[in-house]
Amino acid sequence: MKPFILIPLLMIFISSSSQAEKYDIESGKALVDKNCVACHGTELYTRSDRRVTSRSGLATQVQRCELALDLNWFDDDVENVAEHLNIQFYHFKK
Repeated sequence: MKPFILIPLLMIFISSSSQAEKYDIESGKALVDKNCVACHGTELYTRSDRRVTSRSGLATQVQRCELALDLNWFDDDVENVAEHLNIQFYHFKK
């Protein structure tokens, strides 16, 4: 393969692999287990009358809880928690 063809293919690979690694699901789960489940268990995520209706709304709600509890999480932490909850309970499309 010629170098000028290889570089664009490499860029596509790097881009797609970084999307797959965008969230740290294990970190999100650990934060939920440590900070969220102690207050309300998992029933909040499985009830039929949920207030959260989208993935972005889920991230907003996670941030509200984080601020209310003064946890001082980074934005990545909020997104990791939201993605863990989305995969585990909500199943919103991105």
